[in-house]
Amino acid sequence: METITPIGKELQQQVLEQTRHFIGLGSELLDRRFADVPVAFDLRGRTAGMYRVKGRQRLIRYNPWIFAKYFEDGLHVTVPHEVAHYLVDCVYGIRRVKPHGPEWRKIMDAFGVDGRATARFDLEGIPVRRERQFDYHCGCQPHRLGTRRHLKIQRGEARYLCRQCGNHLVVA
Repeated sequence: METITPIGKELQQQVLEQTRHFIGLGSELLDRRFADVPVAFDLRGRTAGMYRVKGRQRLIRYNPWIFAKYFEDGLHVTVPHEVAHYLVDCVYGIRRVKPHGPEWRKIMDAFGVDGRATARFDLEGIPVRRERQFDYHCGCQPHRLGTRRHLKIQRGEARYLCRQCGNHLVVA
């Protein structure tokens, strides 16, 4: 199995230019000016791109390993996908609309890009995160929960029920 190396500065520059291109296209389509959004090439795992809002900070993150293996798909699908999230956030607010709702799909259509929510990539050779699993049980069978759900239970923020017997899941 060949290990993929992340894209370098030259290809990152092309991704940045494409990001700016779609922001400009969005400005024309929506008849309003949108500022450039900061971009990072620090995403890992199974996701090619991510639009993130923390407080008032907006950021588009790209996975440089997936871009290395699927560069053209990244430029023509992932970049407009994430820019569409950014534009929807600027126009409607991120919490007021569904992430891949009609507002987002309308922008993707205007970009001339298929509005599928996610892409399926062969990730062989790309480093992916492995989520730790925790053993739980109910009244009828064992269950495996990921870190996020396990921590929610530990902090008392959530309780999960077995779909078969209806009992609460408890740590084994």
